Amino acid sequence: MPAATAPVAKTNGTTSSAAIAAASTSSIPRESQGRFYSPLVRSIAAVEGLSVTELDSIAGTGLEGRVTKDDVLSYLSNRGARPAAPATPAPAAAPSTTSAPASSPSVSVNALAPVGLPVGADDEVIPMDRVRQLIAEHMVKSKLTSPHVTSVAEADVTGIVKLREKVKGAFEKREGFKLTYTPFFGVAVSEGTKQWPRINVSVDGKNIILHKRVHLGMATALEDGNLIVPVIKNADTLNVTGMARSMNDLAQRARTKKLSPDDISGGTITVTNVGGFGSLFGTPVINQPQTAIVGIGAIQKRPVVRELNGEDIIVVRHMVYLSITYDHRVIDGALATQALAAMVRSLESMNESTVAI
Repeated sequence: MPAATAPVAKTNGTTSSAAIAAASTSSIPRESQGRFYSPLVRSIAAVEGLSVTELDSIAGTGLEGRVTKDDVLSYLSNRGARPAAPATPAPAAAPSTTSAPASSPSVSVNALAPVGLPVGADDEVIPMDRVRQLIAEHMVKSKLTSPHVTSVAEADVTGIVKLREKVKGAFEKREGFKLTYTPFFGVAVSEGTKQWPRINVSVDGKNIILHKRVHLGMATALEDGNLIVPVIKNADTLNVTGMARSMNDLAQRARTKKLSPDDISGGTITVTNVGGFGSLFGTPVINQPQTAIVGIGAIQKRPVVRELNGEDIIVVRHMVYLSITYDHRVIDGALATQALAAMVRSLESMNESTVAI
């Protein structure tokens, strides 16, 4: 199962991660000493506990001397094991839709990892680079912050399979890229989320932030084995063709390292294709500060029971499992399963008669 819930950065000057972009930036000002700090740089600084003074001391290599992500990562690498300086306290601010939960515990991978493990003669010790440490911290923090619960449902997507088979040739000729199944799932997840908006929330301390639009995070595999989660803004307004165009655009820019910080921030719910390598379903980790993530399993032909003229018959259908992992602090089982059922109904309603592509 791809670890799609860990929005991963890439090193060596490539796109940063949604995990870093989702971190709170409230302790770092937008400007200091006449220099502007981007949300991405401020997020990395917040995660790493860099002070404004430390940021001001970094020599920027960007336009007009701006400090870039690579400048910060290089500084952190050179700083080595020196303890991070505490972040400058910030005045109380209004809850931000992109800030990490105020009650989230502080997490250190080194503090949680076992020490003194035996190393065999044939074992290789691979030190975590800075990016992998950030991913690990993000994953542990999410598990410590949110009580994870997963529900699974099954959907009959035979109509979608037949529709795609019929239109995929003309679609590719017209659009210039292949029509995959993912846009259909993106539409279904967005529709189900819109019908049950209380899964489209974030937690900020003792407040629940209800997002009015569905901004869909889309886990995307990169060639180096990492993952990143670009965000489809206003996904609830898109049909299958519009969803396909948005997904293809973001995926291509992710793989060519052309995503902007805005492209990987602001998500309200995430979808991850755990079936891409054959998994039936998965239990992904929630992408903080979101409170739900939907996993798409592999589409498989399976014998199922259907009723015909009052008699049960066994037929072969294209079936898929959907899973929703949710934060039980704010989402109860009844709500999550009703939202999941709405997603299933959306999928099962798609066919040649109901969807124009």
